[in-house]
Amino acid sequence: MAKINILSRQTAELIAAGEVVERPASVVKELLENSLDAGATAVTVEIKNGGITYIRITDNGCGIARDDVRTAFLSHATSKISDADDLEAIYTLGFRGEALASVAAVARVELLTRTPEEETGTHLAVEGGVQGEPEDAGCPKGTTIVVRDLFYNTPARMKFLKKDVAEANAVAGVVDRIALSHPDVSFRFIRDGKETLFTSGDGKLDGAIYSVFGREFLSELVPAEYESNGVKVSGFTSKPSAARPNRSMQFFFLNGRLIKTGTGSAALSEAYRNSVMTGKFPSCVLNISVSPHTVDVNVHPAKIEVRFSDEKAVFNAVYYCVKNALEGDRSRVQFVKKDDRRAINNFLGMLQEQTVKSEQAEQLKMPQPPERNNDDFWSRIINKPLKPKPLGKDDGDDENSGFVLPLDDKTKSGLNAEKGGENDFLLKDRNMTNESRADSEIAPPTAEEAPALSDDTAVTEQEEPAEFRIIGEAFKTYILAECKDKILVIDKHAAHERMIFEQLKASEGAADRQLLLEPVTVTLNKEDYSATLENLSLLKESGFSVEDFGNGTVIVGECPMIIDSGDISDIITELAGYLASNKTGVFSEKIDRIYHTAACKAAVKAGDFTSEYEMRKFTEKLLSMPEIRYCPHGRPVIVELTRRELEKNFGRVQ
Repeated sequence: MAKINILSRQTAELIAAGEVVERPASVVKELLENSLDAGATAVTVEIKNGGITYIRITDNGCGIARDDVRTAFLSHATSKISDADDLEAIYTLGFRGEALASVAAVARVELLTRTPEEETGTHLAVEGGVQGEPEDAGCPKGTTIVVRDLFYNTPARMKFLKKDVAEANAVAGVVDRIALSHPDVSFRFIRDGKETLFTSGDGKLDGAIYSVFGREFLSELVPAEYESNGVKVSGFTSKPSAARPNRSMQFFFLNGRLIKTGTGSAALSEAYRNSVMTGKFPSCVLNISVSPHTVDVNVHPAKIEVRFSDEKAVFNAVYYCVKNALEGDRSRVQFVKKDDRRAINNFLGMLQEQTVKSEQAEQLKMPQPPERNNDDFWSRIINKPLKPKPLGKDDGDDENSGFVLPLDDKTKSGLNAEKGGENDFLLKDRNMTNESRADSEIAPPTAEEAPALSDDTAVTEQEEPAEFRIIGEAFKTYILAECKDKILVIDKHAAHERMIFEQLKASEGAADRQLLLEPVTVTLNKEDYSATLENLSLLKESGFSVEDFGNGTVIVGECPMIIDSGDISDIITELAGYLASNKTGVFSEKIDRIYHTAACKAAVKAGDFTSEYEMRKFTEKLLSMPEIRYCPHGRPVIVELTRRELEKNFGRVQ
C-alpha cells in the first residue's frame, strides 16, 4: 500500500478551488453574492475576454474592515455564520467562507475596500493564494475586487474553458439571473468595454425583466402573487399562448437565491394543464419566500438545489399563484354585458340616424345617379347566357361583341339541360339531321375527323377503379382508407412529418429557402444564446439564416420554404436548447435534429381540417412511398386492420 501523505496547503487550496471555481461565471456568481450580502444597492460587473483575463466587480456595500482583510482570504472564513446552529436558518446567499480563498488560489486578485467608519481604504494583492501586505488606498465606500489571469497556475483547468464568447455569455447569464432575483439592486454589466445590461434598481420586477429579456418577452407575462401557510409566491408567469418548446425560461428564486426545484416545476405544469399544447412549457419569473428554518440550502456545492420541510405547501402556493394569475388574465376578448350592449346600441343607433340625415341633406344638393338593380352581381352574370356570334355578322350588332363560342351537340345539350328553356336558342330542333346541321354556323367534326387523344389526355365514361377508397377521418387526426381487404389508419401528422424530414434530408442543405419580409427575432437565455452563436454555420447549412442581434437575441432572415413564419421562433428556441445540451454531438446528428424539428413544426397538425381531396392526394402519395413506415420519433405512420381481424371481432369467422 502506498504511503499516506499530508498535502501541502497550496495543493489543498487548489483542490478546494476546483469545487467552487469551475469557470469565470462561477467567480462572478460567488463575488456577486458577497456584494449582495454586504447590502449593496448598486453593483458593476466588468469582464474582458470572457472573464478569463479580467473580471472587476464594484459595489457600494458595507466594505471590509482593515483588520479583517487578510482573514477574508483564508479558507472557511466568513462573517455570515458563527457556529453550527446558524446552519439551521441561513439568511444570506453565501455562508461557507470558500469563495475568496478559492478564487485567490487560481488567479491574481486585488482588493480595494473601505467601510463607512474608515477614512482611508485598504488595498490587498493576493497571487496564487499568497497574500501581500495591506496598504492604504483612496477608494469610495464599498468593495472592488479585480480578478486577473484565471487558472494561470493550473493549465489543466485552462484547457477545459470554452471560447471567449461562450464564457462571456455564461457570465452574462449569471448576471441576468441575479438581476432578476434582486430588482431592488441596480446592476451594470460591461462586456469588453461595452455596456450590455443596466437595471434601475427601483424594486420593480417588470423593469428588471424588461432590461434583461426585452419588451417582447415581458409582453407575454402576467403578474402573479399568492400567500398561504407561510409560503409567499410572487412574480410573473407567461400567458398560455406564449408557451415555449423547453423550460429554459423558467426561473425560480428562493428568498432571492436562484434554485432548481422539481416541486415548483411540477406545480407550474399542473397549473397549465389543458391550457398549453403537449410538448410546450410555460415561462415564469417567480420568487418563493419562506422562513429560513423550513428550508435546507446546504445540499449542493453551488447552493442551487434545496430541500423543503413541507413540499406540499410550496407546491400548493406555486400552483394557486399561477392558476389565479391565469384565471385573472383579461387580455383576451371579453363579452359585453346585456345592459352595456343595449346602451352601446342605443348610442350607435342615434349616431347612425344623425349620419343618415346628414347624408340625405347632402344628396338633395347633388344630382342622383340612376337606380341600379340590387341583384347579386354573380347571379346576374351567371344567369345571363352568352350567345355565340354567327359568322359574318358585324361585331357591333351582337350583344356579346367580339365573342365567338363554337359549340358541339354535347355542349349544347348540357347547357340546354342546365338552363332549361333559356338556352333554346342554342338548339332549336333536337332532331336536326347532319345535313341541316352542316348549314348552321359551325358543324361538329365526325368520329373519323376527330383528332386522336393521347393516353394522358384520354377521357373515359367511367374512371378506372382506384386502388384505395377514402372512408373518412377520425378525430381530425387519423385518415381512414380501404385498400383491398384492409382498412388503413394513417396518422396524418406523423406521415407528413416523415415526408418533410426525408425531403429536407435528401436536399443536403440545398432545399428551397424563403427570404422573410419581416425578420423574426428570438429571445433566448444566455446559455442557449451562446450555443446558437457557436452553430450559426450549422443552421445556415440547414436553411436558416441566423445572426446575432445582441444581448441574448438572434434574428432570423431566411428559413426553408416549407416553414411557416409563425413557427420560426419555436423552432429556433427548441434547437437552441438542444444545441446547448448536446455540445459534443456529431455533426450529422445535429443536422438530423434540425431537420426533424423543422419537419415537426411544418407538418399538418392533429386537429387541422383536411378536405376529402387532400386526404385522397395525401394517401396516394404516402402509399407510393413504401420506405416511409415510421415518423422521426419512431412512431408508426400507418396501422393496418385486416378484414379477417374485423370479422373475427364481430364473430363472423372463428
